[in-house]
Amino acid sequence: MCAARFTTYEHVEERPLRVAKRDGSGEDFDRTKLLRSVAIACAKRPVTEADIDAVVGAVEENLTRTASFEVSSAIIGEIVMEHLGPLDRVAYVRFASVYRNFQDIGEFQDMVHDLNAEERRQGSARNQEELPL
Repeated sequence: MCAARFTTYEHVEERPLRVAKRDGSGEDFDRTKLLRSVAIACAKRPVTEADIDAVVGAVEENLTRTASFEVSSAIIGEIVMEHLGPLDRVAYVRFASVYRNFQDIGEFQDMVHDLNAEERRQGSARNQEELPL
């Protein structure tokens, strides 16, 4: 029998996530970069740092559940907008204007119009009562 003592450690090996950019290049996923962009969109809005951190955490969780090694920046942007929309509409519009790279005011107006129409649909759905069968 051996008199020496050995200790082993187990840890979860995280798989690195790559982001495929629009220009065809790729880079490692950077949480701080995402956190900074969401914080800029939420500047001077009634959104706390905890809210921003929760949005970024939800995006990260969503990305880690994907089976792929590489995810496009477009998918990340859509996930951020999905979580930012219910939090603050102005922050959502700010993020979308940079993420979607609007070229003219018409594109911006269309997005705001779609956002307003969606809010009206959700509002009318909330105001409806379910009738017993």
